[in-house]
Amino acid sequence: MPGRPGQAYASMGNYLFDADVLADAVRRDTADDTSRHDLGGDVIPMLAGHGAAHAYDFCANQLPGATACDAGYWRDAGTLDSYYGAQMDLCALRPAFNLASSQWPILPQARSRPPEPVRDRGGQAGRVVSSGANVSGGLVGESVLAPGVRVGEGASVVRAVLLHYARIGPRAVIRHAIVDENAVVPGGVQVGVDKQHDRARGLLVSPGGVTIVGKGQQVPP
Repeated sequence: MPGRPGQAYASMGNYLFDADVLADAVRRDTADDTSRHDLGGDVIPMLAGHGAAHAYDFCANQLPGATACDAGYWRDAGTLDSYYGAQMDLCALRPAFNLASSQWPILPQARSRPPEPVRDRGGQAGRVVSSGANVSGGLVGESVLAPGVRVGEGASVVRAVLLHYARIGPRAVIRHAIVDENAVVPGGVQVGVDKQHDRARGLLVSPGGVTIVGKGQQVPP
């Protein structure tokens, strides 16, 4: 979590509160002129000092069906680069956690959508994507596609995150990028290939070199 220059802030995590305890703690923190008014850096330590906070040892967590590779996986996805890294973890040949475990399933928080075909360049039906993403004659590798995504004929998408209802036009090229929901990359347009060109078109490029297409944005040529 970002802080002011020269100040160290505690990293954010997952917190569970009684509503009245949190409300009282925030009121007390608001009245403290010496506080930075940060949840992780001030409010939680105050509660811990009064014996009102408890920690769970995530590293000791035992999940049914887990292996040694699954133990203790955690990412702070508070930056674009760390969010992108977490998505790429899903694409590894051996993912950092088991997506296929029937004993401890990881379920998407998405509405059920009808399956749609993934077609090869010849237009023949290949496998089926039940999330409703449609890849019609395009190439997709090492990427995460959210429900409703469309990838057009001859497009190439590699190491990318395509969020809900993103549209990738025919022969478009996407590399090392996040395309936010409802964004449109028109046919033949390249994203992530030339970072300087990305910036010149008004696209954000993260410190780690990930190009970001904003929500609902249509990428110019």
